[in-house]
Amino acid sequence: MTAHLPFRKVLDGVATREQMFQLFSRHKDTPGIDPLSGTPYSGEWFEIAAAQYHFMLGLLPPLFQRTGMFGISEFKAGKITSVFLAIRIRGRERWFHGFCDLTDRQSPDKMRAAIIAHETGASDSMTRAEKLEAIWNATHPDFKGIAGEIDPAAWPAEHHGKRTVLVDGGPDGTILKLLEDLSDDEIDSRMPAIRSYTKRRGSNDADPS
Repeated sequence: MTAHLPFRKVLDGVATREQMFQLFSRHKDTPGIDPLSGTPYSGEWFEIAAAQYHFMLGLLPPLFQRTGMFGISEFKAGKITSVFLAIRIRGRERWFHGFCDLTDRQSPDKMRAAIIAHETGASDSMTRAEKLEAIWNATHPDFKGIAGEIDPAAWPAEHHGKRTVLVDGGPDGTILKLLEDLSDDEIDSRMPAIRSYTKRRGSNDADPS
């Protein structure tokens, strides 16, 4: 199993309301994960629009609230809950959602610091793991799958349950490849389209005010 980074971005661009709710439960169908466990979500974060931030603030009484941050009173599981953050980065107000494990009472502040560090880094500051998550989230269900789910014999047993995506196999045509095995060139070739797509979705879902 791949070790999770303490904090990791799981979507490139600004999530629409639909994408936000999908990401809230993105691990529900992942093989081998207890659906009642919030552990896979801990440390994940993504950017949202102002409308989503204020909608969630009014949806449930917050577990806690302070300037630029509030937590949801309905826990994902255990001590893991949604935390929403409003952060001014390079003079512009932006909004984010992250899953924090409140067994560490400093987790929301650490999440905030991690987001600022990420978003003020190099122009292409996404790690390889973050790019793979962005590719997976932006790929249509018809063009991705789970190794061994339909035809167990098509994949070695050690790859069963891993995520796959369709790629250009050259002379072999379009083939399925493990997401984790994408080459750097295959990843980089997909990122401009993914960034363009997520920006368009974000602008279409922007708060008209």
